[in-house]
Amino acid sequence: MASWHDGLAAPPRVLISPRPSDASARGNVLSLRHPRSGDETGYLFIDGQLQEINWFKERYGSWFLGDYVCEDGGLYYCTPVDPIFIFLPTFEAARMSNGKDPGKFRQLDEILYVEGYPGYQQLMNVAGHHMELVCEVKEVANMKFFRLDDSKVLSWLCCKVHNLKEVFPKLGKNYAAQVEKEQLKEAVQMIREYLKDEPWLSLLCKKLHCRLDTNEIINDVTTKTNEASFYADSAPAPAPLSESKAANSSKGRPAKKPKVEVGSKNIKDMFRRVTRSGSGS
Repeated sequence: MASWHDGLAAPPRVLISPRPSDASARGNVLSLRHPRSGDETGYLFIDGQLQEINWFKERYGSWFLGDYVCEDGGLYYCTPVDPIFIFLPTFEAARMSNGKDPGKFRQLDEILYVEGYPGYQQLMNVAGHHMELVCEVKEVANMKFFRLDDSKVLSWLCCKVHNLKEVFPKLGKNYAAQVEKEQLKEAVQMIREYLKDEPWLSLLCKKLHCRLDTNEIINDVTTKTNEASFYADSAPAPAPLSESKAANSSKGRPAKKPKVEVGSKNIKDMFRRVTRSGSGS
């Protein structure tokens, strides 16, 4: 847990994040685009892993940080996210495909140059390793060129859906009693948190060959993304974390000019909500 103390331009905040393997290492807080909404979202890059920054706040609460009382009881916490979800819109735009033209092969430094978002370039090493799963790759003179491949993306998405579906029977008897189509629908709704409806959601529904209706997925998903504990209706907006080195000890310090990240939820959070609803059955 990281806490920042008074005497600074920004008020103290509480961040729960993975402890780095090297005690002297520090994670980087990055501002990236959310893969579905395109909104600016906070991520923590630590030990080669990308963690999504989420925000939680109950109606009443404060933090005691040493001898300091932090009036805002909001909590930032980090959960893992698959980097392919984050890179997918960027790689899709970079290939500049048109109709039946599959698009261009481009180098990583070109693809990951996103105006206003320098955080992408800090993920250069991670991007190359992960995106080979969903891209065609050509190597010329020891340089790699990438082009997103729709068929590989859909195979990867189907694998994600089926992995999620396999977990449902363990979440409670209500989920275990679901027919296969209902389980697939539930899994696709979770995946949709990180996908644009066009083209990926539509293509995924067709690829699964189970007559999933895209409109039904879209209409039903809103009832599954509300949770009272996030208290977005009446709670104040979360205070910003900075795009800088994130402390993982009480010695951390925020940057003087913080940038606001947009609160968001990831697939792990959704599993937590599903588990809660299933445990009462």
